[in-house]
Amino acid sequence: MKNITFLITLITVLATPLSFAAVTADEATKLKTTLTPLGGERAGNKDGSIPAWDGGATKVPAGYKSGDPRPDLFASEKVLYSIDVKNMDKYADKLTDGVKALMKKYPDYRIDVYPTHRSAAAPQWVYENTFKNATRAKLVDGGQGVDGVYGGIPFPLPKDGYEVIQNHRLAWIGYSIVSNSSAWVVTSDGKRSLASAGIERIHRPYYDPHGSPATFKGYYNYSKFYATDPGSKAGESIMEHASINSNNARGLWQYLVGQRRVRKGPSVAYDTPDAVTSGIGLVDEAFMLFGPLDKYELKLVGKKEVYIPYNNNRADAAKIADLLQPKSLNPSLVRWELHRVWVVEAALATGKRHVVPKRRYYVDEDTWQIILIDGWDANNELVRTNFTLTLLAPDIPALIGQTEWGGYDLRTGAYYLNMATNEMPTQYKPAVPALAPADFSPEALANEGTR
Repeated sequence: MKNITFLITLITVLATPLSFAAVTADEATKLKTTLTPLGGERAGNKDGSIPAWDGGATKVPAGYKSGDPRPDLFASEKVLYSIDVKNMDKYADKLTDGVKALMKKYPDYRIDVYPTHRSAAAPQWVYENTFKNATRAKLVDGGQGVDGVYGGIPFPLPKDGYEVIQNHRLAWIGYSIVSNSSAWVVTSDGKRSLASAGIERIHRPYYDPHGSPATFKGYYNYSKFYATDPGSKAGESIMEHASINSNNARGLWQYLVGQRRVRKGPSVAYDTPDAVTSGIGLVDEAFMLFGPLDKYELKLVGKKEVYIPYNNNRADAAKIADLLQPKSLNPSLVRWELHRVWVVEAALATGKRHVVPKRRYYVDEDTWQIILIDGWDANNELVRTNFTLTLLAPDIPALIGQTEWGGYDLRTGAYYLNMATNEMPTQYKPAVPALAPADFSPEALANEGTR
C-alpha cells in the first residue's frame, strides 16, 4: 500500500505544473545570443526557407496615419507555390490537420505560400522585462496563473505546455488600443451576414511602460466592446477584467439596452456558444483563447515548421465582400508563410466536460500568439479549426493576432470572422491618451450603454 501511495503521489507531482523559476541565469543569457529577445530561435532553418530574425519590422511606412489600414509591406511579392487537395501529400508534414481537412472538404480551397518574413517586434523595454521574467516567473494555480512577472513574455524558454499558453495570454499586442471592428458569419449555404459591429477598447496594464512589478495590480487585460450595428444590438456592450492569477477574480459584465442595466455574467466561458458569432464559435475560442482553460491538461508536444497565416495586412484591408466567400476565406487574399511553432495539446481532464475534449494549439515562436487551433469531438473526429490573420503594425511595433480571428465548423460548413477591421473607420491603433482602468468600471460601462 505504501508503494502504491508513493506511485500515485509521484504521478500527481509529475502531471502537475511545477511552481518555481522557469530557467537559470545561465540559461537566460540565450535571449541575448542564440535566441531572440522574446525566445524564438534567432537562426533560420537549414534550407533557408525560414530566415534568421533580424529585429523585425519597426520602420513605419511613409505617409502612414494612425488608425488607417496598414499597407502590405510585401505587396510586390509573388506566390512561391500553392497547396491544395491535389498536392497536399507533398507538404503534409508542414500542414495542420485542420488545413488538410478544409482541403479535403472543399476541393477548390488552397493556401498560397509566400516568402517567410520574421516581422515580429516589440519595444526594447519589453525585451528587457522578458529577460528579467525568465528567471523570476512562476506558474501558480495549477498552471492557470503566473506570478513574479511584468511587462514581457513570462516564459521565453518554456518547459511545458502551461508556460507556452501563459506566454500567449501575456503576448505583446500593444499597451492601450482602440479599434472599430465587426463580426461576420457565413452559413453553410454561403450566405454572409453581419453579426455585430462596434468599437473595441483594450487596455493592458501589464504592459504599462511606466509601470513596474510593484505598481502592477494583477489585472493584465481590460477589454470592452460597444456595439453600434446591427440595430437590434446597438447600444449593447460587454466588458472583461482578466487577472494574471487567482489573487484577483476574473470579471465579465454586460450592458443590455432592454434592461438598461449592467449585469455580471460569471457563466460566460468554456464551450458556451458565442452570441457575437451567432453561436458558430465558442466563447473560449474568442481571441484564440478567452477565459479559463482549467478543464484541460496541457502537453507540450514540441516545436515544428508549419504553414500559418502571417503578415496579412492585405486581407485585413480587403473589402468584406471580397474576403468572405462561400465556404471559406478568399484564398487569393490570405498570405501563408512557413514558420516555427510550438505545438501544445489540450486533453480533457478527468471529470470535466467540454464539447471539444481535445485541442491542438499552434503557437508562433516569435510572438507567442496562438495562430491556428484544431479541435476534436468525443468520437475523436476533427470538427473545428480556428485561425487568426496576423496584422503587421510596425508603428506599435507588433505582429497582432487579436484581430481578424475566426473559425470553421467542419461538420456544418459554416464559418465566422471576428474583430474584422475591414472597411471600418479605425483600424487597431494606440489610444491617445492611453486608456485607464477607470474606463473599464461597471459604472463607465453603464454610462456608455445608451443608443
